Amino acid sequence: MVVRYWREDPCTVLHVAGDLDVAGAPRLRAEIDQAMAAADPLNLVIDLTEVPFCDSVGLGVLVATLNHVRDMKGRMILVLGPGMIRHLLTITNLDRHFETSGSLGEARAALDPAA
Repeated sequence: MVVRYWREDPCTVLHVAGDLDVAGAPRLRAEIDQAMAAADPLNLVIDLTEVPFCDSVGLGVLVATLNHVRDMKGRMILVLGPGMIRHLLTITNLDRHFETSGSLGEARAALDPAA
């Protein structure tokens, strides 16, 4: 798994590539922690369009992150393409809790207070 993050007003973007599973989840968790520590305001966009697989451990990282962001009065948007992760959120009814977008541009626009 490869995780990169950068600041792109009005948010911090994390781009994830590779399987989000028991092996990759600790790496993602560490990168999310670093990104959140530097984020002001706490607006996260997590781009999962290059993640072909997510297991329960990876899903747990996403849920824990969402809860932490909400506790900090922030906002988090998952960028999803069609496929496994969108389906996983639907069958677990988590699609009702996560804010999602079809592209990075749409997610940034949704977080932009000037838009």
